[in-house]
Amino acid sequence: MFKHWVAAFRFRTLPLALACIGMGSFLAAYYGAFSLVVCLLSLLTTLFLQVLSNLANDYGDSVHGADSLSREGPKRAVQQGVITKVAMKRAIYVLGGLSFISGFTLLYLSLDFGTPKFYAFLALGILAIAAAIAYTNGKRPYGYMGLGDLFVFLFFGIVGVAGTFLLHTDSLPLEILLPASACGLLATGVLNVNNIRDIDSDKLAGKRSIPVRLGMRMAKFYHVALIVAAWVAIISFTLLAKFETFHLLVLLSLPLFASHLVRLRKSVNAVQIDPLLKQLALATLFFVLCFGIGILL
Repeated sequence: MFKHWVAAFRFRTLPLALACIGMGSFLAAYYGAFSLVVCLLSLLTTLFLQVLSNLANDYGDSVHGADSLSREGPKRAVQQGVITKVAMKRAIYVLGGLSFISGFTLLYLSLDFGTPKFYAFLALGILAIAAAIAYTNGKRPYGYMGLGDLFVFLFFGIVGVAGTFLLHTDSLPLEILLPASACGLLATGVLNVNNIRDIDSDKLAGKRSIPVRLGMRMAKFYHVALIVAAWVAIISFTLLAKFETFHLLVLLSLPLFASHLVRLRKSVNAVQIDPLLKQLALATLFFVLCFGIGILL
C-alpha cells in the first residue's frame, strides 16, 4: 500500500515547488535580506500544497472520468482501485490541514499577527488550498474549463516567488515580477506537457484544457512561447539589475530547455511525451539554482 501512496504523491512534480520558493529566497538574499525560517517553512508549506494538489487531482479526475481506461499517461491510484475514494478523500483533508498549519506558522513567525498584511497573506494561503482542491473537483472544476494554466502561473510564479520574497524582505520591488513570471511560465509549461500527453482522454472526459482547445500542433507552439517568454523575463531582470558576469550562469541551463523543445516537437504519443514532464520540472529547478547562485556570486 505504501508504494501506491508514494506514486500518488507524484514526487516528480515537486521540483516546481522547490523552484518557486528557491527563486524568492535567492532574490531576497540578493537584496540583502534572508531568513532561514521563512525559507524552510515556505518550502514545507509549498510541498504540502503540491502533494495536496496531486492527490486532489487523482481523486477529481477519477470522479469526472479523465482518468479512464482510455488514459494513455501513468495510471492513477483511485482509477486503478489501489487506493479507495474514501481513503483518498481523507488524505486530501490531512494534506489540506498540514498545508494550513504550516502556512499559518510561517505567517505567525514572519509577520505581525493581526495586521492587514497578515490577514491578506492568510487569505492567499486559504485560496491556495482551495485552488489545489478545486482544479479537478466540484461541480465546475476550473481545470476542466482550461483555467489551470492561469492558476499555475499565479501560484507558482507571482504568489510563490513574490510572496516568498515579501516575507523575507517586507518589500516588493516591481522588477521581482520578472523572475516571478519566469518561474510561473515554466511551471505552466510543465502543466502544458501533462495536458498535451492526456489530450485524447481529456477530450473524451470533456476536460477543455488548453491543448484540447488548441489541438496538438498549436499546443506545441504555445509551449515554445511559454519557454521563450520565461527566458525573456529572466534576461530582462538581469539587464535591469546591476549586471555582473556571474549573472550569465543561468545560461548553463539553456541547453536543457532547447533539448526539451526539440524532443517535444518530435514526440507523437503519450509514451514519448510523458518523460518530458519530469525533464522540464528538473530543468526549471536547475534554471533557478543557476540563476540564484549567479546573482549571489
